Amino acid sequence: MTFDSYPCRVNFITDIFDAFNSIVWDANLILQLVATVTGILCVYLQTREKILAWPFGIVSVTISVYIFTESGLYSDVILHLVYVVLNIYGWWNWAASRRSDSAAAPILTMSKQGWILWPLVIVIGTGILGALMGHYTDASVPYFDAFTTVGSLVAQYLLAKKIFQNWSLWILVDVVAINVYIYKEIYIIAFLFFVYLLLCIKGHFDWKKQFKLQEEIAI
Repeated sequence: MTFDSYPCRVNFITDIFDAFNSIVWDANLILQLVATVTGILCVYLQTREKILAWPFGIVSVTISVYIFTESGLYSDVILHLVYVVLNIYGWWNWAASRRSDSAAAPILTMSKQGWILWPLVIVIGTGILGALMGHYTDASVPYFDAFTTVGSLVAQYLLAKKIFQNWSLWILVDVVAINVYIYKEIYIIAFLFFVYLLLCIKGHFDWKKQFKLQEEIAI
């Protein structure tokens, strides 16, 4: 074998490596697309009070766990593992709260204790997490990141409990998140959260209308 044959071998190995990377990258893109589509479907179906929303949500956040694990974004992995649990709980709670096989679970409103508890949880949680992120990570906007994290978890829990005010909190979280992503120049994700924002506004008005109908029927 002559020395001249080695570049051919190197090129061949490089081509195989590039092809493998291309396949893996394409697979990741497909997973990201599936996670995005199922996530949007989940939120849309939640605005319509459809229990089928939760399986779509579980698919979306489970895929996200894998994507973030592969990317080494372990704080996002932990966050989305919590989302998996909350989606499973939401599915169970909406099913268990139905008045009949055909009727949706009733929409609830925030209790007096909830109006005190959840704002405190968000403020304290944001302060603690923001301080930790500011000290131990290179987060550029730690307190805004912390607010979107804590606010999202609280909003997801309220949604799982089918409490009407979850949409107001989601709207606030999405507005902050959009500005954070624009600041970080992550425009595609900012656009995705803009779509979520529109769906949350829709959910707010749809649920408000349905809640009024519930009250009229109950009278």
